[in-house]
Amino acid sequence: MSSSHSQIIEHIVLFKVKENTDPSEVNSMVSRINGLRSLDQVLHVSAGPLLRIRSPILTFSHILHSRYKSKEDLNAYTVHPHHVSVTKENARIVEDIMAVDWIADNLPEGHVEVPPGSAVRVTILKLKESFGDEAKSEILEAIIGIRDKFHQPGTTPTTSQFTAGLNFSPGRAKGFSIVFLAIFKSESDLEAADSKQEWRTFEDKFKDYLDSLLLLDYVVPQPQT
Repeated sequence: MSSSHSQIIEHIVLFKVKENTDPSEVNSMVSRINGLRSLDQVLHVSAGPLLRIRSPILTFSHILHSRYKSKEDLNAYTVHPHHVSVTKENARIVEDIMAVDWIADNLPEGHVEVPPGSAVRVTILKLKESFGDEAKSEILEAIIGIRDKFHQPGTTPTTSQFTAGLNFSPGRAKGFSIVFLAIFKSESDLEAADSKQEWRTFEDKFKDYLDSLLLLDYVVPQPQT
């Protein structure tokens, strides 16, 4: 019997904290963001410093990853007074920000939370203006191929979760339109997956399509007491 899957909304926000910001202020920013898990609309939220980032043009220091049952819940979260207050408070120390949202429809039921210690890889693509929907479909198909290589029959899955989709909120996305997220049980599992060169093969295949690519790694922190 095949396992049941659910559709959720994935939400990623990237922050660049201003240089020379006091570490205590940065910690307070992260704590405020993680405190948003108390909102009814939020299925999962985690935030913290990036482990590493690869990009030719953009630099960010921190990431927020959250999940919602629907676009309506995401919208309600966005305008919630608590979220608005946190956003305004954090804006004092944030120099740049970027956000992407997509629909994930292959997440196994009961796997909405991402356990502390998990390693998260987020890959965000910006296509050249000359490429349209056909190119996006081809790229998404290739992304699914990456997922399938990590979940070959008869082997232990390399990733515990893998979602991908088209960004549906262009306002703060800086022109990036395709996102895929792979969650590994640990940082060592992520590093082992890197040795398979699946990401590099993907980039080489689609380099003529891409204007830019962001590759980000993040380890989900332990919850604060």
